[in-house]
Amino acid sequence: MKNLVFDIGGTSIKCGICQDNELTDTREVPTHAQKGGRHILETVISLIQEHSGYDAIGISTAGQVHAKDGYIIYANQNIPGYTGIQYKKTLEELFHVPVAVENDVNAAALGEAVYGAGQDYDQFLMLTYGTGVGGAVINDRKVFHGSSYSASEFGAIITHSDARLSGSDFFDGCYEKYASTTGLVQMMKSCRPDLDTGRKIFDALHDDTVSGVIDQWVDEIMLGLATLTHIYNPSCIILGGGVMSQPVILQKIGEKKSRFIMPSFSHVHIAAASLGNSAGMWGANYLASQSVI
Repeated sequence: MKNLVFDIGGTSIKCGICQDNELTDTREVPTHAQKGGRHILETVISLIQEHSGYDAIGISTAGQVHAKDGYIIYANQNIPGYTGIQYKKTLEELFHVPVAVENDVNAAALGEAVYGAGQDYDQFLMLTYGTGVGGAVINDRKVFHGSSYSASEFGAIITHSDARLSGSDFFDGCYEKYASTTGLVQMMKSCRPDLDTGRKIFDALHDDTVSGVIDQWVDEIMLGLATLTHIYNPSCIILGGGVMSQPVILQKIGEKKSRFIMPSFSHVHIAAASLGNSAGMWGANYLASQSVI
């Protein structure tokens, strides 16, 4: 089976061909998100028109996605006018092949389930750390979507109740404000304002002050992981996002695990994602293949 796959983010749109368990012909174009949802749909259409002979189309995308009907339920103003964009209906009418659409974190988790770090687990949780924190629950190679296809907003776990109670934004006091890469940069500002990206921070790991802030940040990560472990009792939690490629993070998580997680839950295996930036496309491929069966 030959599938045309996409991973649509706020910065770039990645696309490629999946066939015989190989991802080829990959390319990346700017999203130009501020031009709006219609522009993104038209970009995807133009990329599809460059290909032929595919059996299905799979799309991993930012935003809350109605996975059954293949449209965007909700997206914030990072992509204006994206809410309501009808991928499945529009593309199936234009190209006459099945189209599968899924939220980007859910798609990445499915990619890891079928082709990556989650292959040995029937059920696991996945979290991605970047500008915010995304989440997914996988059971038997299926996504748990919740009642309205919006489950697993792990970034909205309340970890700092005082900040939430006194705040005005829904994410005040919430996990992603503290445990995301953005949260790490904010923590670092008080002592090293020159380190304004995750890459710069980890390049300065030899600095004891920087190392200390990272240690505090991993505590913030553990608050969410402990809560999720005690709620879901998973066999595995997979951590994704570029920052999780830093070995020191998994090392510190391993060292702190027994302090945050009850002994009866200590069997949970916490691992880094293995598919990198291609996880969403691999997940889209799996869904596209399932849509043909």
